[in-house]
Amino acid sequence: MSAPPVPEEVGQELGLGPVKEVTTILAPPARLSGPIPWVIAILIALVVIAAAGGLSLRNLADNARADLADAVTVQIIEAGLDDRTAQTEAAATALGAHPLVTSVRVVPETELQALLEPWLGVSVASDNVPIPALIDVELSRSASTDELAQLQSALDTALEPLDGEARVDAQSQWLRPVYDALSALQYLALALITLVSIATASAVWLAARNAFINHRETVEIVHLLGGTDAQVTRIFERSVLREAAFGAVIGLLVGLAALWLLGQQFASLDSGMVSSGGLALTDWLIIAAIPVGGVMLALITGRITIGYALRSML
Repeated sequence: MSAPPVPEEVGQELGLGPVKEVTTILAPPARLSGPIPWVIAILIALVVIAAAGGLSLRNLADNARADLADAVTVQIIEAGLDDRTAQTEAAATALGAHPLVTSVRVVPETELQALLEPWLGVSVASDNVPIPALIDVELSRSASTDELAQLQSALDTALEPLDGEARVDAQSQWLRPVYDALSALQYLALALITLVSIATASAVWLAARNAFINHRETVEIVHLLGGTDAQVTRIFERSVLREAAFGAVIGLLVGLAALWLLGQQFASLDSGMVSSGGLALTDWLIIAAIPVGGVMLALITGRITIGYALRSML
């Protein structure tokens, strides 16, 4: 509750003029002052980078699951080239006849050598290094454990006359540790965003409280001249809004620049798995909403801080 208005001539004797002129004392200068805009800029940039990383990891995991959920790999383990070739053909025929299988592809040996050469060197092309035959199998849907066992049984039956052995590997299963690691990184990004949001609110709270303390006497005079708490709060809100908006824009630009640099580095890897983690339109809209959310957080924090400070004056 504000005090009764003081006659205008009393305010003039104090050298303050009418209430509208008094409120200009609290208005922030045209030039942004203090470190708060830059602190907000740094925090917004961190949130942009963390959010983009979390969204990218989510897309990477989702695309990998979608690609590998209905795929299995069959290994034919046989040292002899002729026997391995015969067993591979028999396994491919048995797989093609299975109702769950939609396509069968025997991976060429040259392709396998190219994949293993970075680890085993040029000796991988030698006959002294036996390479298991691989068969990529596409299924009509994600197979259960029992269906994978049936697939394994069909292969064992087909290879039994050839004394061969085959192993069925569900790609989604042996990549489960990778999925778990990606999920952990997503939770880490979410935790970082939460901590940065708390830090942003704390910085705004300290800045608004210090600004109020520095102008406490002026606020008291404004109350004496008939100013209301709502008028005082709006004055501080304008300052908080201007500085938070400035910091948010700078932080967004810095964050986008960092994302561009990181994108260039990952693009140079020329990996299909990395490219599947690209950001979609909805992801960019979420990133664009981060500075807006930061400004709203700062504005709400400033309003609450000034509200408590004004109530403590009564």
